[in-house]
Amino acid sequence: MKTHRLVWGASLLLLLTGCAGIGAGTVSRDRFDYTEAISDSWKRQMLLNMVKLRYGDAPVFLDVASVINQYALTGSINLNASWIHNAPVSPYSAAQTVGAVGAYEDRPTVTYSPLMGERFARELMTPIPPAAILSLIQGGYPADLVFRLTVHSINGIRNRFGGAARAHGADPEFYPLLEKMRSIQSSGAVGMRVKKGEGKEEAWMMVFRARREEKGEADKEEVRKILGLDPKAEEFRVVYGAISRDDQEIAILSRSMLEILTDSASSIEVPPGHVTEKRVNPTLEEQVGDVKVPPLIRVSSSPSPPADAFVAVPCRGHWFWIDDRDLRSKSVFSFLMFIFTLLETPDKGGAPIVTIPTR
Repeated sequence: MKTHRLVWGASLLLLLTGCAGIGAGTVSRDRFDYTEAISDSWKRQMLLNMVKLRYGDAPVFLDVASVINQYALTGSINLNASWIHNAPVSPYSAAQTVGAVGAYEDRPTVTYSPLMGERFARELMTPIPPAAILSLIQGGYPADLVFRLTVHSINGIRNRFGGAARAHGADPEFYPLLEKMRSIQSSGAVGMRVKKGEGKEEAWMMVFRARREEKGEADKEEVRKILGLDPKAEEFRVVYGAISRDDQEIAILSRSMLEILTDSASSIEVPPGHVTEKRVNPTLEEQVGDVKVPPLIRVSSSPSPPADAFVAVPCRGHWFWIDDRDLRSKSVFSFLMFIFTLLETPDKGGAPIVTIPTR
């Protein structure tokens, strides 16, 4: 019986220390687990920085630069046997010992990269190129949403801005302009193209396509009138700037990512006591005539954690969150994160190559 137990124990340890690899089998599990964890942390980081900007604090972004997971499955077996000759008691006495040690290790290594210095200035403080704005519209994102988030002005027609130092409402023509642009986009009567300029320069053009619909033609005529464009032209240069040089040009004064976050944060609902104590400015409410303009992203606050939140963060003794049933706010918040990704630029140095053993 002792021999059988010895053989069984040795077989078990051989199974533990055999050739079965654990590397490939972890991919499907770890990939989705880490994706979900990084996505949730990214959303919370974005919302927290918006809340910090609302309170006049500096934003801090910490990127997950790499995730390396190492697994180790080790085992060892010790077999000892001894026979002792002891004549008075028995001719022989025998003793056997079996020892086994097994270990499983999971050692994830996460590398964080703070957004600071030149990279901070490049990704957060550089205005979005007008070409990127037109690409978003060409890609199917609503023109009114794109312009309302990303521009300060179009041919001098100002958008609203919620920054504490220079908060102001939109010009009366701005929202009607966005409404007409959205209508033209929906009808397919607007397009973008790249035109070769002098040398290697490329000029982005906004093109009004010919459409027979009476409403579409009326909308294009109204857009030309608001922007001061040539009423007969169908093609216009798009440049970065506050004022156009002539009636053949559309000047877009775009925002930086930091300005987009600052403006979006200005509509966050804050506890009334914090406003009374001068910890934060009152929420900026936009109104056109008798109509109140709702915020693009509605962020609520309360002393207790929310029950059903798309994303929620604690800050200054309160919880700030976006309701999971608020589809518009969720969509705009996700679009804002997409813009942030669009502006990310690679570092000058090449990324290191990391080799991870799977067995």
